[in-house]
Formats: sequence, structure tokens, C-alpha cells
Amino acid sequence: MLSITSLVCLLAAGPNWNTADSTVERLLTEGKNRSHAFATLNHFTSKFGPRLTGSPNLYRAQLWAEAEFKKLGLTNVQLEKWGDVPVGFYRGKNQVFRMTAPWKTEFVFTTPAWTPGTKGAIKIQPILEPESMEEFKAIESKLAGAWVVMRRASGLRGAQGSESEVEKAVLAAPIAGKIFGAADERVHTGGRFTGLSMESLPKVAEVRIRKSDYKTLTAALKVGRKVELEANIENHFVPGPVPQYNVIAELKGSEKPDEVVIICGHFDSWNGPGSVGANDNGTGSTVTLEAARLLSRVGAKPKRTIRFILWSGEEQGLLGSRAYVEMHKGDMDKISAVFNDDGGTNYQGGYVCLDTMAPMLKASMEPVEKAFPDLPMKLDIVKEMPRGGSSDHAAFNFVGVPGFFSIESGKADYGFVWHTQNDRPENSIPEYLAQSSTNAAVVAYNVANAPTLLPRGPKPAAGVGALVFKPQGGTRNYYHDHSHDDGHDHDDDYVDYLVDTILRRFGFIR
Repeated sequence: MLSITSLVCLLAAGPNWNTADSTVERLLTEGKNRSHAFATLNHFTSKFGPRLTGSPNLYRAQLWAEAEFKKLGLTNVQLEKWGDVPVGFYRGKNQVFRMTAPWKTEFVFTTPAWTPGTKGAIKIQPILEPESMEEFKAIESKLAGAWVVMRRASGLRGAQGSESEVEKAVLAAPIAGKIFGAADERVHTGGRFTGLSMESLPKVAEVRIRKSDYKTLTAALKVGRKVELEANIENHFVPGPVPQYNVIAELKGSEKPDEVVIICGHFDSWNGPGSVGANDNGTGSTVTLEAARLLSRVGAKPKRTIRFILWSGEEQGLLGSRAYVEMHKGDMDKISAVFNDDGGTNYQGGYVCLDTMAPMLKASMEPVEKAFPDLPMKLDIVKEMPRGGSSDHAAFNFVGVPGFFSIESGKADYGFVWHTQNDRPENSIPEYLAQSSTNAAVVAYNVANAPTLLPRGPKPAAGVGALVFKPQGGTRNYYHDHSHDDGHDHDDDYVDYLVDTILRRFGFIR
């Protein structure tokens, strides 16, 4: 709800600022009736597949996006380098993990990025992790080169719960691989390149299989059946350093070109078997691309520059956006707002904002509310902008620039697709993509034409919140783990961010 103060400000500003001009009407007509969004999503996810930071897939997709922006007639189109990945990684076509005895069944599985595969097709006679040190000693001689079925369930961040004495002993043995069960039918893909070099690559393969497959496997082992697995997991490392980029394009402002409104989303994704990175964050990248198309198609001439950015390195800790803020720190005072889309396939249902921001945002999104009456929007008023967060808007909020992660509304279950084998276009909703793209274009255009920059709160004090950027590192963790819960707005987990910051500052991680 808007406060009385906000309403008064809105009424006062209204006569001086027309958000219902002919350009807005053309944007609404084009976005609602002739959307290219879902076709765009299908095109690049089928052409390039998942787009892991440091992979050839991402670089090819970035070159394509750069060309698309140029076709639209945008200016300052470039791949801006933000850093390097010490070792690249990608998966080959062979991704097989199945049980062949005592009966045949295909397993749904993943392996963490930057971990080894199998170097061709192999047969495995797995060993179930012993439950006591006595049992461990009895099988210790058989562990060299063995694959061990671990007893703890595994989520995105690895095995859940505490490591037992037995598990420590097993992992210290010269095993070839470890097999974990997932907490449910989703298998989550993560991975880290921190500290890697071609001379220090991990040697032990790690496979995570869905809960039902794990139950099948362990049930056979527990009753003493002879179990045989077949694996052919083709994982490749790329010698580094591998350069990393953000894709940038601009619709130059007609009156105040040095003042900027940013529309953005991260282009990178995880790349577990089955996933093509459609909803995290192909949808947000599509919104950015389609918003650019809409504004170009209708010949929009905003007073301020509208900049479109496709980030990379987001999944490793907002690396691309944090680097951008550092590289362009002298320009931060002239960025009016950053509109980031990274919430999956649900539609843009409004914004979390300060009371002073509400009049401008309300007026900016009102035309979209009227054009899509079945997709309601709102503003949630807060006393201060989030200082944490696990998507690229947070990199700007860290330094006091208004960064928005749109309220995601709708029927889609983000936890179902997030970092899992289900992240595919068939789980994306075309009408939501049309609304989100149209809203991004209209709101950015209106904010770019507003009488002033978007009001902002106090600038954060220098200190713990001012993270020193080291692109070769990556974060200690992933900020939030949807393998354990549902509901996520990417404005949470400030504690994890602070821990990561402190560990970096005192040199415990790079």
C-alpha cells in the first residue's frame, strides 16, 4: 500500500510527467500481441544448451546475443571482460548412469561441475558405505578404485549433516567415485572452480542420483544382491585462464545520455544432464533481449540511456555484476535504477521499494497493470533497500544504487526447476514471459523519462558491506539452497554474504 506522503507526491508529479504517451501504447501492443519472448527462449536454449560460466556454450551464446543486439540497431554493443576463470568446464554428449543388474533401470543423475567423469564407458560393482569402523576395516582392502554408495543424502552444497568417522575414513581411501542420493526426486547441480588449476583437478568422481533411484540401489545392496552399474560420464576441463564477459548494449538517451536505467538478467546457468538453463536464467535473459527488441521495434527515444546487460558468473557469486560495479564505480551516481529478472518463469508482479520510490514506480508500471488485468502487480514498501541478496541486483544495492528483483507472481514452482534436471522450456510459461518483457520495457522507458532520477536511500557505509572483488575466486557457497525448501526472492541470505565477505577480507578464501 502507498502511504499518504507517496500519494501526495504522485499527484504532485503527475501533471509534469506523461507515462501514457504513444510510445508506451505501442510497447504494450507489440509486447502483448506480438511477443517474441518464448520463441527467443526456445531458440537459444536449443541452439546453445546450458551456459555454464567458463564453458564454450556460454561464449557461443554471448556472441549470438551480441549479434542480436546489433541487429536491433543498439549502440555500444560489446562483450565486456570482467575477469577469468582458472579452469573451464563443459559436459560432452555421453551422460549415462544406469543399473544393469540385478535388473535394468536408468538413473536420473548429475555430477558437480568441475569434477571428473569416467573416461569412457565403465562397469561398476558398487560398495555400500560401512556403518562402523569394524565394517570399514573388513572392506578396506577392497576400496582402492572402488565406487562407494554414501549413506548421507546430498543437496546443492553437498552431503547433508555431519561427516562421520566412517565416512572420513572412506573418503581418505583411494576410491574412484562416490554416489549420493538426493533428498527428493530433484537432482541439484552446483560446483566450484575456486583454487583449481590443471595440476590440481579433483580425482574422485561424484554422482548424485534422485531419491527413488537411490532407494532402488541401496535396497538391492542391503539384501546382498549382486549389483552392477554402467557409467559413461563425459566431463571436460578447459585449460585456463578462460576470459569471462558480460554482454552490454544501449539505447542511447536523447537528452541525458549519461544517466542510465539498466534492464538485466544473468545469461549463465548450471549444466547438469537434462537441463538447458531455461528458467534459471534463460527466462530473465529472454526478458532482457525481448525488452530491447520491443523498445527498438517501436522506435523508442528515451530521455535517459537504457542499458541492457546479460551477466555471467552469477551462479558463482554475482561475479559479473560485482565486477561491473567495481569497474564502473565512478558512474554509480548516475544510474537511476537496475531492473533484474532472475526469478524463473513467473511474471513480474511488482517491486520492493522505499516509500520515496513508490510514486515513480507506481506510475511507471500502471500502464502494464491495465494492459494485463489478469496479472496483478503491487509495491511492497520497506524502510531500507535490501543489503544482501543472491542475484545481480544485489551488487548494486551493496553500493546504494536502487536494484530491483521483481516480485515474482504466478503459478510456477521455481523450486522444481532451480538448478535441477527440470530446467527446460516446457516448464516455462509463454504468457508470463510476454508480460515480464513488456513490463521491463515499459517501466524502464518511463523511469528513463521521469523528471528526476529514481530517489534512493542513504548510501551504505564503507565496511563489511563493501566486498572486495576477486574474480578468480567465486563465493564460498551458493547463498540459498532450494533443495531444502521453497520460496525464494533473491533478497535473502545476507548472513551468508557477510560470512563470505569476512573470509575473503582476512584471506581465508580467495
